[in-house]
Amino acid sequence: MKATNEKPTTYSCKTMKSPVGLLKLVVSVRGLAAILWENDDPNRVRLGPLVEDRDHPVLLEAERQLSDYFAGTRQTFSVNFDFIGTDFQKAVWQALATIPFGETRSYAQIAAQIGRPKAVRAVGAANGKNPISIIVPCHRVIGSNGKLTGFAGGLRTKAALLKLESASRRQQATVA
Repeated sequence: MKATNEKPTTYSCKTMKSPVGLLKLVVSVRGLAAILWENDDPNRVRLGPLVEDRDHPVLLEAERQLSDYFAGTRQTFSVNFDFIGTDFQKAVWQALATIPFGETRSYAQIAAQIGRPKAVRAVGAANGKNPISIIVPCHRVIGSNGKLTGFAGGLRTKAALLKLESASRRQQATVA
């Protein structure tokens, strides 16, 4: 094995309170790298060293946008991402980011969208490794039968996020 002089990426992080529990926001020099759940499996998203930085501008902006989302006043996000994963995982995560607010897709639909219609289980595995929960909406992916399936934040949280989006859409439609 060759020795390398590359330093591991150091990530800045900030914890925020939310209606679905504490969320740890993580950023690299390239963008938002992760949103981790309070009791997240440490092996689900592997990152380098984390340094708390409550005043990092990208973390503050991500927190503001998430707060707006939870308040029902935001449906899209505008922070830059720093996806860390395989090319296949990144393709799945980019597809997740296209699912409109308040809508759902099945794993099979995501597999077809990325041009790998037979890779439904692999899409499920990549969905489960999505490092940027909520903003990259893996909670909007459901089983082909319409049932809620696994979610790193828990099925109760997944249901709560979908309910929040459904209520916000109804409210927006009433106002329009």
